[in-house]
Amino acid sequence: MATPTTAECTGQLLPQKAAECAQAAAELARQAALEAQNFADLAAAATHGATGGAIDPFVFRLSIFVLAVFVGYYVVWSVTPALHTPLMSVTNAISSVIVVGALLAVAVDVASAEAGSGFARTLGFIALILASVNIFGGFLVTQRMLGMYQKRK
Repeated sequence: MATPTTAECTGQLLPQKAAECAQAAAELARQAALEAQNFADLAAAATHGATGGAIDPFVFRLSIFVLAVFVGYYVVWSVTPALHTPLMSVTNAISSVIVVGALLAVAVDVASAEAGSGFARTLGFIALILASVNIFGGFLVTQRMLGMYQKRK
């Protein structure tokens, strides 16, 4: 069976064709995740080698995470109040990407022959719930903030 192209996976699809497109998308996502992991491993190994083994790859990845937390904190809190609504829209878009990844983690055995581990499925379910709450809460806050700028009747 040939992998469906993007043009074949648009518009209204029959259930069989939709399943084939979902399997193709799951395979592409799996390949992208493997490439990202390979890149992260390569960067960690290069840092480990460049420092003569002085930095453990776990410490390298942990330091990137901590730096990302600090940068995110200062970026969000330095935004002027007038830009909070567009910032919430971007946050909702990011959360929607998280929802797609969480759905793949939860339902990976539906889209492929191999079943995911229970731990990965549990984390995927938790990510799905938290991202959904973030999206819907973000829309509520955005609507409320936009209501502040409307004229009263």
